[in-house]
Amino acid sequence: MVRPLMATLTPSSPGDSPIDATHPAWRGFLALTSRETKRFLKVWAQTLGAPVVTTLLFLAVFVLALGETKKEVGGIPYLEFLGAGLVVMALAQNAFSNSASSLIIMKVQGNIVDLLMAPLPPAALLGGLVAGAALRGLAVAAVVVATMWPIVGFSIPAPLTALAFAVLGSTLMAILGVLAGLWAQKFDQMATITNFVITPLAFLSGTFYSVERLPEGVRMVAYADPLFWMIDGFRAGIAGHAEGNTVLGLLALAATTLALWFVTLRLVRQGWRLRA
Repeated sequence: MVRPLMATLTPSSPGDSPIDATHPAWRGFLALTSRETKRFLKVWAQTLGAPVVTTLLFLAVFVLALGETKKEVGGIPYLEFLGAGLVVMALAQNAFSNSASSLIIMKVQGNIVDLLMAPLPPAALLGGLVAGAALRGLAVAAVVVATMWPIVGFSIPAPLTALAFAVLGSTLMAILGVLAGLWAQKFDQMATITNFVITPLAFLSGTFYSVERLPEGVRMVAYADPLFWMIDGFRAGIAGHAEGNTVLGLLALAATTLALWFVTLRLVRQGWRLRA
């Protein structure tokens, strides 16, 4: 018997019953994932169309700025270098905003109690929110790649590498979105996180330029930026250029994602900033 989440928002024993295909927690996870997916698909013009337009505008600005020059970065055309970074930036922003906005909207509207009273254990609740947000990030990335391809012409030398970094990166940003949604109690606080954390990390990640051009001190900070690992690994898979060690980047991204999952799961179990 699965207890309502409001009753399970305190630390539970690690020996909970395993989840299988018929377990109520598994069905609850799938139901919440479906709800989160339908939530962004119902407004597809805003959630999928708008990121494509924004990304293409960024690309157009740089195309006009470069003019007729044939600039390269690391032996690949600059537009291919830039395009890979823009894809991951769109993926990261949308995965983050989906889970963060889902929680903050429920808090502001006062209907988060409906979610808390559902027979969902904390892992299923967190998993549903993260899965729905990660799917949005991946969907945006797929649409952006398809739209940008005629302009950029990605070579895609290692598609599995690109896919691995996209999935891990989208999952990581979805978990960060849940953390932000737990902490924020109103939209102003959410804007603070976006403006002072997510945006600086995105612009420091090497989306528009090679991090080798940064001063040494700033370059070390960029190398520690998870968004740099995401972009660098994805760029290695889709464009054939990496500034760092792809294997180490993948391991670091996986370790960070796993650590943040357990931190966030603990906070959800405790009901941190979820209950009055």
